[in-house]
Amino acid sequence: MLLTIDVGNTQTTLGLFDGEDVVEHWRISTDPRRTADELAVLLQGLMGSHTAVKEAAVEGLAICSSVPAVLHELREVTRRYYGDVPAVIVEPGVKTGVHVLMDNPKEVGADRIVNALAANHLYGGPCIVVDFGTATTFDAVNARGDYVGGAIAPGIEISVEALGVRGAQLRKIELARPRNVIGKNTVEGMQSGILYGFAGQVDGLVERMARELAKDPDDVQVIATGGLAPLVLGEAGTIDVHEPWLTLIGLRLVYERNRPAS
Repeated sequence: MLLTIDVGNTQTTLGLFDGEDVVEHWRISTDPRRTADELAVLLQGLMGSHTAVKEAAVEGLAICSSVPAVLHELREVTRRYYGDVPAVIVEPGVKTGVHVLMDNPKEVGADRIVNALAANHLYGGPCIVVDFGTATTFDAVNARGDYVGGAIAPGIEISVEALGVRGAQLRKIELARPRNVIGKNTVEGMQSGILYGFAGQVDGLVERMARELAKDPDDVQVIATGGLAPLVLGEAGTIDVHEPWLTLIGLRLVYERNRPAS
């Protein structure tokens, strides 16, 4: 069994692989204050509830993180609690097979490189990955599988929180589809603005990026991932595929490229 851990700014996603199959997955809040011991207890508690893990121990770990404080503690977890298990942490020097064609490749988040690897592996290039997380990121991969760049926009939850904080007569709302595009009350109006506004943003950015990425924009596959992707899937017409475990799949691929020879 391979345990993959994707630490985002807001949530951490964990996936347990048996070969190429995700046999279990969890999503927990990202808390930089958690110590290595607390993280270990949490991990062991989650995995202990799955019968397959009781029968087959974790044989490898693959980790990427957008939060340095959490990554530091996860390093300690791997050292103290999984010292005899091969662990791959995605960082400079780790083989991904993805050429990063950016002015400064080191400033590209590890999760975005991992997403590019998985998208190219599953669907081929050219493609665009739209990741709905704390930020909504758009990552472009060319026909050769190179990461050529992208765009970053405020995430859906950030926008909802900003409206609630900065709007004198507005408040936090449930992220749900309203009855109509033309809202009949404040909550529906905000839901409409968030849902259809973000769908329009996705379509607009994807269409512009696809024209730069390929001679025929129709050749570009668009893959959606991230915890909030289901909210927008039915409204953004440019999305071709929804792959909720794209980052975890990418972590599995990176692990396979870097694990020690047995």
